[in-house]
Amino acid sequence: MIEVRWHGRGGQGVVTGSNLLARAAILEGKYAQHFPEFGPERSGAPVRSYTRISNQPIELHTGVYNPDIVVVIDPTMARNPEGFVQGLKRGGSLVLNYAGDVGRLSHIAGELDVKVHVVNAHRISLEEVGRKIYNVPMLAALARASGLVGLEAVKSALRSRFSGEALEINLRLLEKAYREVESLA
Repeated sequence: MIEVRWHGRGGQGVVTGSNLLARAAILEGKYAQHFPEFGPERSGAPVRSYTRISNQPIELHTGVYNPDIVVVIDPTMARNPEGFVQGLKRGGSLVLNYAGDVGRLSHIAGELDVKVHVVNAHRISLEEVGRKIYNVPMLAALARASGLVGLEAVKSALRSRFSGEALEINLRLLEKAYREVESLA
């Protein structure tokens, strides 16, 4: 079983990103759980969401305390990822919406024995649609970095959730972010 913990702020699509990941896994014939965790329910408040994916039925119904993957979709939070790696398993992955010097993150990869993957979802969303949409680019980065779900399954999950212009926007974001993921060894 693979457990994913998502971090962001209210209004950035943390819950939707986690839900789309679960949908993509189910479309591939896997078992999945998705559940959010809210603090104050207001725009801009910290939000976490969780996804579990397995090839076997999932009998576990607790929080995710030691995730295999941590995704930080808020670029301001990603500037200081040390605050989000608590419980991340050794050998796990940290996926960040990050615009800075990737080399600056090498200490995290080494100290924690994790893989670090970045994509500039902020820039991509502004270039492609002129507004901040982080969840789908970060889902693309997660899919590419982990191989947990395939790109076609994510596209199908998007088609099950969106239509028209919203679907077209999200498919463009997905494709571009998928191509632009950088990984630290």
